[in-house]
Amino acid sequence: MHPDPHTVLPVSADWWRSAVFYQIYVRSFADGNGDGVGDLTGIRSRLSYLADLGVDALWITPFYPSPMADHGYDVADPRDVEPVFGDLAEFDALLTDAHRLGVRVTIDLVPNHSSHDHEWFQAALTAAPGSPERARYLFREGRGPDGSEPPNNWPSVFGGPAWTRVPDGQWYLHIFAPEQPDLNFANPEVVADLEETMRFWLDRGVDGFRIDVAHGMAKPEGLPDMVPMEDTGLLADHGPGDLRFDQDGVHVVHRRIRAVLDEYPGTMAVGEVWVSDDARLAQYLREDELQLAFNFKLLTADWTVSDLRDAVTDSLAAVSGSPAPACWVLSNHDRPRHVTRYGGGELGTRRAKAAALLQLALPGAAYIYNGDELGMPDVDLPDEALQDPIWERSGHTERGRDACRIPMPWSGSEPSYGFSSQADTWLPMPAGWAALTPEAQAADPASIQSLYRSALTLRASSPAFAGDGLDWVPAPDGCLAFRRPGGLVCLVNLSGAAIPLPEGQVLLASADLGDGTLPHDSAVWLQA
Repeated sequence: MHPDPHTVLPVSADWWRSAVFYQIYVRSFADGNGDGVGDLTGIRSRLSYLADLGVDALWITPFYPSPMADHGYDVADPRDVEPVFGDLAEFDALLTDAHRLGVRVTIDLVPNHSSHDHEWFQAALTAAPGSPERARYLFREGRGPDGSEPPNNWPSVFGGPAWTRVPDGQWYLHIFAPEQPDLNFANPEVVADLEETMRFWLDRGVDGFRIDVAHGMAKPEGLPDMVPMEDTGLLADHGPGDLRFDQDGVHVVHRRIRAVLDEYPGTMAVGEVWVSDDARLAQYLREDELQLAFNFKLLTADWTVSDLRDAVTDSLAAVSGSPAPACWVLSNHDRPRHVTRYGGGELGTRRAKAAALLQLALPGAAYIYNGDELGMPDVDLPDEALQDPIWERSGHTERGRDACRIPMPWSGSEPSYGFSSQADTWLPMPAGWAALTPEAQAADPASIQSLYRSALTLRASSPAFAGDGLDWVPAPDGCLAFRRPGGLVCLVNLSGAAIPLPEGQVLLASADLGDGTLPHDSAVWLQA
């Protein structure tokens, strides 16, 4: 057994209900060994920064052995560490240090598929059709007189068909890349292996999991054709006609996942569930399933009063009949960063500061993507620098997700801005980012990083944030305002002009309130 790394953390079974999580995209956070790629040593070296920022927990994206066809979401061994990122001893040290600083650690769980390099899939390729080895995956005979057509019409999320043929004529299913064969969760051995993986990391002391493609895993009996068969995109809503996702059998898997978590008090799971129907989403949040599910409505909302208000209203409605709180996200490693979505440059940064106060004033859990607190934008990369599999599989028609995965700048005035000891990084960093670094922003009380630090301090300490719900309160045209039960009022101004500040003690604002007004594209927290 490992020494209990939880000993310095306060005992709280439901710490996650209002926690602020910080998502670390491992490759892009901090490079500890100078090879231009982020790693566990780099994360460990920056833990004090994260503790000072005020986050409650980390979500670390996959760091498992992988051929990196999808940058780690193709897992060859879910119970070890990819040498590029470190080893198990370094993970254990990171976990111990984080807990000593009062920061919990959650990690990615990727159950829907394995890597094609996983020992199970390699065994399946050499085994015969109908063998136990193939039964762990979804191998099928092809259609047509000679079996040369895929078994059904399902498309891959990454482009092309969701089937690849092997030399003996059978086909295997991969909802994502061919290097990511889907596992068969109707097979008890597959479910047992997932439970073993969970226990491996829970025994080491992790505090929970983010579950990749949590609306996947279950496939309909007989794998019938989809009608219509158009793919709705990597992270779009997969509606009722999309048979690849949100099948009822997935809830059997989630109940098994929850049963393991319940053996480890104080642990939790959050699901990546791209389902927009509130009733369907709520099913994942039943008392014996996930503790949290990402609600992506705020992440996909335009910067308009109606979109933002609808995102909040719909997200609260989705969890209203469940034991779960809402779970708020503005950016992640799969979507354009919100500074860029909101217009980029000074405009996008101003709006991003207001959005931070909106997100962090809402009841429930919040996820910050690494670099949100620096106001990082997307970066237009040259074609030759792109690495996302979407770029190649789309025939160079879709650029993929690399723009939001640029390494974090830390200090200095030239690439790699303290991210690595070398200038060249796995994705190139642009010139002109000196002002984005924590080093530059820490000294500026008006910086977005200073705003995040102040907001997280208040959120953790002020009684104004008490209570689970919110009430919308009257606001000038083009503005939205709500009050929390503890007395916090959040007012966001999108009216096009400055507005007078309402009565109340100002706790924090995203812009200068020098003349007693709240400027356009800004937000304020008041104690009513």
